[in-house]
Amino acid sequence: MPEVPGTNLSAVQVFTDITTRPWAGGRSVITIGTYDGIHRGHRAVIEQVRQHAARLGAQSVVVTFDPHPASVVRPESCPKLLTDLNQKLELLESTGVDATVVVPFDEERAQESAEEFVGLVLVDMLATRAVVVGEDFHFGHQREGNVGLLRNIGTRHDFEVFPIELVERTDGVDEPVSSTAIRRALAGGNVETAAHMLGRPFEARGPVVQGDQRGRLIGFPTANVEVPVQICLPADGVYAGWYIRANGEKHPCAMNLGRRPTFYEHADVSLLEAHLIAFAGDLYGEPACVQFTNFLRGERKFDGIDSIRTQLKQDVEHARQVLSLG
Repeated sequence: MPEVPGTNLSAVQVFTDITTRPWAGGRSVITIGTYDGIHRGHRAVIEQVRQHAARLGAQSVVVTFDPHPASVVRPESCPKLLTDLNQKLELLESTGVDATVVVPFDEERAQESAEEFVGLVLVDMLATRAVVVGEDFHFGHQREGNVGLLRNIGTRHDFEVFPIELVERTDGVDEPVSSTAIRRALAGGNVETAAHMLGRPFEARGPVVQGDQRGRLIGFPTANVEVPVQICLPADGVYAGWYIRANGEKHPCAMNLGRRPTFYEHADVSLLEAHLIAFAGDLYGEPACVQFTNFLRGERKFDGIDSIRTQLKQDVEHARQVLSLG
């Protein structure tokens, strides 16, 4: 499991040792899940956790997993992640929850029964007083655990279970907000729809690495952001958004995400290149955070450098307009 970061997490406690009780004599109100993306539906559940915890005088806790359980149970079809562990913990801190428990997930845990998991984490570690989950919640080996099982165990171990209705989309699509729906929107380049469900722009993170410097040669230098392969990205295309440096500086940018067919006949992976508007400076080696706010156009092949330069001027101007830069 990646190292849990220590920066920007001073307001929330993070626990990875599930064999030790963190609060002597204290009780917890908890929710359980992968919580990939920390979208609007997740936040609704966590807000209920906080409210019940305040009412009961207990700690509010999110129990999540790393790595994503699907990467162990069905690696051939594991979804791309909307957030890595670091970003997930940062977003959980922003919810105001008291603590996050990161449960290491491996083959042994995948074979653990739902009742064994409840006994180890909810009862022995967290002395749970109440559990808040979505009404369709499942967990444990072969997804045998559900709200009914939690309630049965709760009668023996003095905790209540509060299932809540899923948050529905408000854009006319008859389905709840979910990580799956967000991935589907991103796959279609619909970053605005994804942002609505997330409650914020979708963002990708990674270091700035050396590229072929073609952008610099034609007057549009770019930061090549190396995004980990397990992270979900939008469809190939050109986008407007914001580039956030490690020091907190936020710059408007136009981004190309794709295989660059003008220069490469068959590229193996898509490359994320961000052109910071009205910026001059060296970004190599820095960690970058890129927020996608608007889809501008699809990626296409050009017949030469002049055609690319003309189109890039139009793309940057389009980005300026949608970002309201004047």
